Amino acid sequence: GQLPNKLAIPLSEAGVRLLGHSPETIDQAEDRSRFSALLDRLGIDQPRWIRATSKAATLEFTERVGFPVLVRPSYVLSGAAMKVAYDSESLNRYLEDASEISQDYPVVISEFLVGAREIELDGVAQNGEIILGIVSEHVENAGVHSGDATLVVPAQKLYVETVRRVRKAGRLIAQGLMLNGPFNIQFLARHNHIQVIECNARAARSFPFVSKVVGTNLADAATAVLMGQTPKLPRIAEENLPHVGVKAPMFSFPRLAGADPVLGVEMASTGEVGCIGPDFESALLLSLEAAKIRPPQKGVLVSAGTEQEKMRFLEVASYFRSINLPLYATPGTANFLEKHGFPVTRLEWLDRAEHNALWAIKEHLVDLVINIPKTLERDELSQGAQIRQAAVQFGCSLITNAELSLAFSRALAAYPKFASAHQPMALPGYRES
Repeated sequence: GQLPNKLAIPLSEAGVRLLGHSPETIDQAEDRSRFSALLDRLGIDQPRWIRATSKAATLEFTERVGFPVLVRPSYVLSGAAMKVAYDSESLNRYLEDASEISQDYPVVISEFLVGAREIELDGVAQNGEIILGIVSEHVENAGVHSGDATLVVPAQKLYVETVRRVRKAGRLIAQGLMLNGPFNIQFLARHNHIQVIECNARAARSFPFVSKVVGTNLADAATAVLMGQTPKLPRIAEENLPHVGVKAPMFSFPRLAGADPVLGVEMASTGEVGCIGPDFESALLLSLEAAKIRPPQKGVLVSAGTEQEKMRFLEVASYFRSINLPLYATPGTANFLEKHGFPVTRLEWLDRAEHNALWAIKEHLVDLVINIPKTLERDELSQGAQIRQAAVQFGCSLITNAELSLAFSRALAAYPKFASAHQPMALPGYRES
């Protein structure tokens, strides 16, 4: 968690001996502006950034890089007060919130990249050298907090060169920070070009999951390093593993009346489940079912966000048409689907007709809602949020991310018996334990 990192410097100043990462290492990793300056010195690319010191500097930065931008406070856990600003008004509001959360530490504004993949490197370092590092990838594109993202080990869609560059950057960062214990580094990738988001000089929530998938206890290795020992670790090549692990987030939205159940840069999940299968599709279906996202049997309600997201949804719509599952859609998405030859039942927005999207959910005409917001901002009073809230309230499976909806439909197509029978999946070579 974050509390130990916040206590590191005052404990050290009080004369307490600390094991593992030094207070200097922790501060350089946690202080957004110090870490960004380190990346610049190491020649490692990152999204363009500026320390939020004045309104004039902030205005000059946003005019240069454009919106959206990401507001990122230092020394926070789970993306607290981290926001994506789409205009000057929201930026000023978020800066005030972030400065209150992190009063003693800098707030950084950075360029927000749309459509980039997110990659993580979890591992253990000793005296600045990585002794074991495991690469994983997110199903969702960047913009979803790592705690809310669907994580895959080993990575399935990364170029070999991308992985090589991730590992090289990881080694440079470990040396630059003199990491000495568990760590987690997060990256963005477009094609083979990588950029660094942040480095956590501590174990991340992906740490135990990665350990399970690769069969090596990283916590044991990290503990040995903290005690000054050199652990003996096997040489692991993730690409040679005979299985795939998928970690899916768990949410408590049914217990949080009025909350907008949508993924964003500020973490919302309250747990997670990890499942292993012989391939990515099976592991994904197992983990999503455990996270209460089940194959639809009655119908699918779609509101597909921007024009680009609607285009990407066509493959998903093709799958549901192939199994003769009724499609329902809000007006803009319905027009788009009809234009591309898909039969769809048009449902008006909540305030325009009796037979609207909310009615279809309440009448149990649908059991899967795919609702992709146009922005990452949460708005509990918007019509999209009300649809998402109703989906949770009436027990519908809910997906709010285009990449996840596409991966889900492809997995269902790969395992048609699971999709049609909706029974726990029996996988060859695996048994319940």
